[in-house]
Amino acid sequence: MKKVGFYGGKFLPLHQGHVFAIIKASSMVDELYVVLSHSEKRDRELCEGSQFPYVPSRIRLRWLSQLTKEMKHVKVIEVEDDASDEDYNWEEGANQIKTAIGKNIDVVFSSEVEYGPIFKRLYTEATHILIDEKRDQVPISATEIRKKGVFHYWQYIPEVARPFFVKKVVILGTESCGKSTLTRNLAHIFNTSYVSEYGRDFCEELGGCDGIMIEEDYPLIAFGHKIKEYEACKLANKIVFIDTEAAVTQFYSELYNQQTQQILDEIAKLQQYDLCLYLEPDVKWVDDGLRVHGEQEVREENNQRLKEILKQSGIKYVSIKGTYQERLEKSIELIRGRLGV
Repeated sequence: MKKVGFYGGKFLPLHQGHVFAIIKASSMVDELYVVLSHSEKRDRELCEGSQFPYVPSRIRLRWLSQLTKEMKHVKVIEVEDDASDEDYNWEEGANQIKTAIGKNIDVVFSSEVEYGPIFKRLYTEATHILIDEKRDQVPISATEIRKKGVFHYWQYIPEVARPFFVKKVVILGTESCGKSTLTRNLAHIFNTSYVSEYGRDFCEELGGCDGIMIEEDYPLIAFGHKIKEYEACKLANKIVFIDTEAAVTQFYSELYNQQTQQILDEIAKLQQYDLCLYLEPDVKWVDDGLRVHGEQEVREENNQRLKEILKQSGIKYVSIKGTYQERLEKSIELIRGRLGV
């Protein structure tokens, strides 16, 4: 007869202690249920006044699913209630868990000694097994992470959860403002990943942009860029730097093809960045073989139009002027001051 066990929690956030417990528990039973117990009210209360943002249950369920996807005898389920921490009904919660699992529970796993009497009363036929109750294997708790923030305990945040917390900084501006160089330099300084301008790569494959771009190129550029962002976030060390985004792609669609595309507007409105740095065109224009709008009057006109598009997309930014050195120093100051990395 198969031995069935479960390991539950809020996973707010999922950390390496949870990972250790899930893997060890999975080796001790034939079938393990990982139960996400959540209440938006209770979970938001836990995060209030802490260094930790509220994480929707769907995201936490996604983490657990990614973590256990190759563990065929492990099933991830969720139970939801609307109680606060103070009026949580353990008996009702246990009944929800039993119903969701739908099988006799032989083992209840946890890392909390004080849960022993509760589990003995609620799961009368099950054995309570403690895993790393003294935190000898993984010296961390979700409470500590919420208290000091995920960046303080970054080494204990699993790879499947890290992208959610990564701060995204996008560098904006028209041609020849130093976006590519600044993006790359900031990534090196903060020892992390970055996203180069996919539209530029696309144009280089074509052999240029002016006069040969077609309407369908721009959504391809926007989608390609988003995929690169997604991949870079998985590799990021707390922060990722991104050269341009969908509103800039819309700007080039207007500039080269005189077309405003609704799909690009929709992508731009869905974007979420933690900091947008806008580089003004007050440095020398450099002809790199792809750029074609070098006259300062044209640069200023393009600059104003791009700002209008950003405003229409609801994208707020910080304007940066000056020499390349001043731009770099101001960017670092803003990142450290606003993002805490």
